[in-house]
Amino acid sequence: MSEENQVATTEEQVPFEMQIQRIYIKDVSFEAPNLPHIFYQEWKPQLGFELDTDTVQLGDDTYEVTLHLNVQTTLEESNDVAFICEVKQAGVFTIKGIEGVQLAHCLAAQCPNVLYPYARELISSLVNRGTFPALNLSPVNFDALFMDYLERQQAEIDAQPTAN
Repeated sequence: MSEENQVATTEEQVPFEMQIQRIYIKDVSFEAPNLPHIFYQEWKPQLGFELDTDTVQLGDDTYEVTLHLNVQTTLEESNDVAFICEVKQAGVFTIKGIEGVQLAHCLAAQCPNVLYPYARELISSLVNRGTFPALNLSPVNFDALFMDYLERQQAEIDAQPTAN
């Protein structure tokens, strides 16, 4: 009898599964508002980098994750904008066998880890086509960003006064 219960329990557990259905560019923009005079200035760039993610549930176990990257480069001395590059790299993922915090981690860290190399390559290509010096964005630790997010949420909960 106990063997039957163990088999039934094992069969009921669905192993974690993540499948990439599609990866695509949702939106892209490249602006170089101060051309061509920017090329005649000394190239001492200051890089601004913003990163965000967005998730939409499309159906049972199916999610669209969008990675938003915004890169703005200005010149140090003149503060002129050299270029602004905005990319929304998205993917459709099927995720089964997890829920709660594990699902949130998958959507906020594992899926962006899949998308980031595509977005990074696209930004590099756009900057190159604008004839600017090569831009190689550093890797991003999405797991650490997710942990920071959880810690901030917990700190907010701890800071709220308790009702007696």
